[in-house]
Amino acid sequence: MGRKVHPVGFRVGVIRDWQAKWYADKNYVQFLQEDLKLRKAISAKYADAGISLVEIDRQGDKILINICTARPGVVIGRGGQRVD
Repeated sequence: MGRKVHPVGFRVGVIRDWQAKWYADKNYVQFLQEDLKLRKAISAKYADAGISLVEIDRQGDKILINICTARPGVVIGRGGQRVD
């Protein structure tokens, strides 16, 4: 009998990295729900940008979001107008 493994979970730490890089003892549920809302909002706003990966990194009270996209011009705008 063969064993089924998750294709991402099997490779995390070897050839893939985590999609969210943070740790929380007390506010884990709130941070997780906030991450899901952020990913959903980014995917909805930039549906035509070809987003393949959204990485979220929390450091203290700051949130750093890395968006991997096939069309960066759609995300950052003409001349970098929407970078902030």
